[in-house]
Amino acid sequence: MTQIRSLFATRLYQAQLSQEGKSKVHPDELVQACQSIAEDDEAGQEWCERNDFPGYTSYASLTDLPWRFPIFKDLAAALDAHVAAFAKDLQFDLDDKKIKLDSLWINILPEGGIHTAHIHPHSVISGTTYVAMPEGTSAIKFEDPRLAMMMAAPGRLADARDELRSFVYVKPQVGDVLLWESWLRHEVPMNMTEEERISVSFNYGWG
Repeated sequence: MTQIRSLFATRLYQAQLSQEGKSKVHPDELVQACQSIAEDDEAGQEWCERNDFPGYTSYASLTDLPWRFPIFKDLAAALDAHVAAFAKDLQFDLDDKKIKLDSLWINILPEGGIHTAHIHPHSVISGTTYVAMPEGTSAIKFEDPRLAMMMAAPGRLADARDELRSFVYVKPQVGDVLLWESWLRHEVPMNMTEEERISVSFNYGWG
């Protein structure tokens, strides 16, 4: 009997922030907080300019958002529940250790902003929650981690199943949380709208 199985799955978690427990984070308040922090964070603005980062990120300037701002403390608590659910799905053997938040940062991409392909090598689970997603703004693009080893393989059919594609685009809604294992390469294509695309990204480590 012929049997075809899928091996070595790459899992992607998607849910509304409020789905796991009762989130105290109101989307409009989170938009205002992100924009206010971006306006006041001179160190972050200087880092973005020095590194040719389009728009704004707090990645290199504010490493303690949950400690500084109550809304980010509430956000971190909500994310903890989602990450715990995802870790359970991944069937990690945590060996009495915990997967804990180790970084969280704001991203604001204006028109023309782009975030090139990358991974998060020092983390276990990474993700993003979406704060402002204007109509027509860019999705997030995930890359098959085996792509570099497929030197002689033909391309996939245009209507190939998601699990067989070389690239998968996911267009989240405001309030969505996406989680993936940190080795999964991803990027944000150019924001083609005139409005800002705002998100909060994060990494969780094990220890």
